[in-house]
Amino acid sequence: MTAEARLKEKLLVALNPTRLDVINESELHAGHRSSPGTGDSHFRILIVSEAFTGKSRIDRHRIVNAVLGDEVGVRVHALALATYAPGEKIPT
Repeated sequence: MTAEARLKEKLLVALNPTRLDVINESELHAGHRSSPGTGDSHFRILIVSEAFTGKSRIDRHRIVNAVLGDEVGVRVHALALATYAPGEKIPT
């Protein structure tokens, strides 16, 4: 299973999002010194979940990092998060 698939599965099960975009940006970092070169290491996630209602941005990121556990820092080198509660405006 790819890192992208593992990230999606964990987030879908734990947070029941109404929207989940997991974008693999690894190719943008190919050749960088700290890039592991796996093609499966840098991701951007946009997630909308009721679990984020009333939570600060930091708390939302902590929730996502707790759900993803050892994926971040072991298999996934870099993760950019955009976390929203339903009804919040998502920048375009």
